[in-house]
Amino acid sequence: MTAHQNGSISAEISDFLLNCFVRSPTWQHWLSLPLSLLFLLAMGANATLLITIRLEASLHEPMYYLLSLLSLLDMVLCLTVIPKVLAIFWFDLRSISFFTCFLQMYIMNCFLAMESCTFMVMAYDCYVAVCQPLRYPSIITDQFVAKATIFILARNVLFTVPIPILSIRLHYCGRNVIENCICANMSVSRLSCDDVTINRVYQFAGGWTLLESDLILIFLSYTLILRAVLRLKSEGAVAKALSTCGSHFILILFFSTILLVFVLTHVAKKKVSPDVPVLLNVLHHVIPAALNPIVYGVRTQEIKQGIQRLLKKGW
Repeated sequence: MTAHQNGSISAEISDFLLNCFVRSPTWQHWLSLPLSLLFLLAMGANATLLITIRLEASLHEPMYYLLSLLSLLDMVLCLTVIPKVLAIFWFDLRSISFFTCFLQMYIMNCFLAMESCTFMVMAYDCYVAVCQPLRYPSIITDQFVAKATIFILARNVLFTVPIPILSIRLHYCGRNVIENCICANMSVSRLSCDDVTINRVYQFAGGWTLLESDLILIFLSYTLILRAVLRLKSEGAVAKALSTCGSHFILILFFSTILLVFVLTHVAKKKVSPDVPVLLNVLHHVIPAALNPIVYGVRTQEIKQGIQRLLKKGW
């Protein structure tokens, strides 16, 4: 790619270099093993969950279809980020082509937003199950899941397209070392010799509007769920209601807690090592993905029984 600055032509840049943990190089040594184990756990657990839901007829219900969608999103996010990070840790393969870098940037932003949107739809599913149980079969149908999936795809694919496009249009004038393990939007954009104000504004306004609107609707759903649960007189009904939504609430905590810590470290970046947000950015793509299927597998009796039946057939 030929970069222009003030009308002159600079040296052509064909790729970027990902510089992981420059200030804390020892992190790469102790992080590579747990990261690879988390990656294998995430891929194996999500694949097992998808196969179980696919093969078990009793799990062909809207709630489990949404869980399947979440597992697919988790697997794509893991495959987009973790193999490259491990290649850097183990083989020092820091180079990444322009196309691959911007593709990774798009997938990360798009699929993270789709995951947030999926959690929002799952929160609505819980709300209907607890607050309107008699109407649940007529509201949460296969058609509802199909429409929700189309909405999740359309909204986030369209809203996140400008993020890589705004970065691609910039001129890169010789600097190609990204101070990150991944092609995060601003980590790449700040290498440009152009003004990146539009990139910053869209990343903040566009990206956070999507995530914040989802979190607000999730919070509203759980407020209504909690109010409905507190009105229940029977202990058995309370336990059933909490069981219905407990797993989903735990998943949201995984997702939002790491995201919140990541934001706070960015706000307080002068007080923490610059490598901490980089580490959290990497972990956010693998820890929820590894824990989500385990939480549902352990807490949901139908999934647990389905996995056991599949294992028995395998033997």
